[in-house]
Amino acid sequence: MIQASNVPVSLDALLPENESLFRREIARALGVKVGAVTEVKLLKRSIDARKKSNVHGVVTAAVELAEGAAPQPAKGVTVRAYESPEPLSIPRVEPIGLRPVVVGAGPAGLFCALYLARAGLRPLVVERGASVDERVEIVEAFNAGAPLDTRTNIQFGEGGAGTFSDGKLNTGIKSPHIRHVLEAFVEAGAPEDILVDAKPHIGTDLLVGVVRNLRRAIEEAGGEVRFLTRLDGLVLEGGAADRPGVADAVDEVGGEDGEARVTAVRLVDERTGAAEVFATDCVVLACGHSARDTFQMVCEAGADMARKPFAVGVRIEHPQALVNEAQYGPAAGHAALGAADYKLAVKTDDGRGVYSFCMCPGGEVVAAASEEGLLCVNGMSRHARAGTNANAALLVEVRPDDLPGDDPLEGVAFQRQLERDAYLLGRGLMADDAEGADASSESVGALCPPYTAPAQTVGGFLAKAADVPSATVAPTYPRGVAWRDLRDCLPPFVADALAEALPTLNRKLHGFSDAGAVMTAVEARSSSPVRIVRDDRFQSNIGGLYPCGEGAGYAGGITSAAVDGLRVAEAIVTERLSETAAPVICEGIASAQPVSGETAFCEKEGR
Repeated sequence: MIQASNVPVSLDALLPENESLFRREIARALGVKVGAVTEVKLLKRSIDARKKSNVHGVVTAAVELAEGAAPQPAKGVTVRAYESPEPLSIPRVEPIGLRPVVVGAGPAGLFCALYLARAGLRPLVVERGASVDERVEIVEAFNAGAPLDTRTNIQFGEGGAGTFSDGKLNTGIKSPHIRHVLEAFVEAGAPEDILVDAKPHIGTDLLVGVVRNLRRAIEEAGGEVRFLTRLDGLVLEGGAADRPGVADAVDEVGGEDGEARVTAVRLVDERTGAAEVFATDCVVLACGHSARDTFQMVCEAGADMARKPFAVGVRIEHPQALVNEAQYGPAAGHAALGAADYKLAVKTDDGRGVYSFCMCPGGEVVAAASEEGLLCVNGMSRHARAGTNANAALLVEVRPDDLPGDDPLEGVAFQRQLERDAYLLGRGLMADDAEGADASSESVGALCPPYTAPAQTVGGFLAKAADVPSATVAPTYPRGVAWRDLRDCLPPFVADALAEALPTLNRKLHGFSDAGAVMTAVEARSSSPVRIVRDDRFQSNIGGLYPCGEGAGYAGGITSAAVDGLRVAEAIVTERLSETAAPVICEGIASAQPVSGETAFCEKEGR
């Protein structure tokens, strides 16, 4: 069997009902007769829309040719021997010693826990929010006007923030684990299309079931998942005796120069307030980018932390039809294309980056607050991407030296201030109006209900004019918007960068700076503003603490976070194998079942 890459095909050939046409076009690209093609398997597909007069598909396929058929590939088409993807092998470790604790049930935590469970280590997963089914109900209630639940919301709960997104799985990283992640998603109920699409996505509506099935797989493999359970502190031994923020008394066995190590965690049941000290020597911190209290606790416990670049801005909404036309021209509306997306980036005259992020075709802007009196927005799409509007984050780079002082958590304070200002502006207040008042209560006398989002048309923003509702875009933010001047909640360097970038972005995507496009503030959670430093063993300077995923500063989306979870799990298993001569067996993350009592060794992993 051969693998043919960079094969151009017509849009009609990409439709499921046109398999014979697809086969003919593959044969033509390979320079062989159709009858010589005995089997075709689609491996990857993408859309080439660089020329609007010739929008077409580009595919990679595994092709079996009849004996004696010699391919004569067309110009640009490459052919090589086909090699099937290697499954992930998981060494099995005898469950000796303390159980690992995985903090957070987002993609990093779920995939780390699944690997650890199938390795036999019986991980405990603790998630401060509710299970995904309960979470959906709570989020829908908040969208309808209920008070914010600070324990369970779009940021916190099973599946992490990505559950209420487009479920985009494309990533800029390179790793063999990407395929392993996609296969595990398919086994958990995701559409098989994600294995071949160049820009795979699942959709919020389908992600709920996928996340539920991943959790069940962890439990079936011997893991345990506790919801509404928050990490409240680390119990350490060794290192400095007077370190603040440690959950329990520090046993100073290591001296001033000794390495502090985790010996237990303190967990709090969010429903009852009951605390438990759980003995462990391995904590995977996969808490996500919104667990700001956890960042503070870990920093006070002595973990090395550093500022990192992040970005803030707005959500921008256009009619999806405008985006389709701009991207596909006359081909817009073809059944093989669906809703068009975009990815844009420019630099301002002073070199600051402005770019789109988390673009949601046919989607909606969501209410992503997780703290009282603070407002932030995000975006989501369902699998069909059938909504009237397209939306994306439009973000401005924030550099570490943009922030005062040297506190590694200064970026968190910056985000919080932005979200507070957006909350007040949405209600019809400026920060001075709410001085001394509880900004989340009705006592401040605002004209708009809590969590009304400030919004402005692009035309009004660029003209620095008093704004009126858009005539072309109905905002989708569920708690309602108030038409405001967004410069009243955005820092000047952010507002100025957006104003400078919008006309340039319009030249890249016609209609992007259309006067009726709507910007809703504020988008402040695109990535973590901090990095919890880890070494080449994936551990913090606190022994046994494994920073992981997006919140720890090592990922930037669902797939990269899941991949990082697998990498951390591999490091933990490697560490355990170095400490014991226990026999192991090989298992794959996508389909392996827990096995015990067998002896084998994983040659592929060199173990």
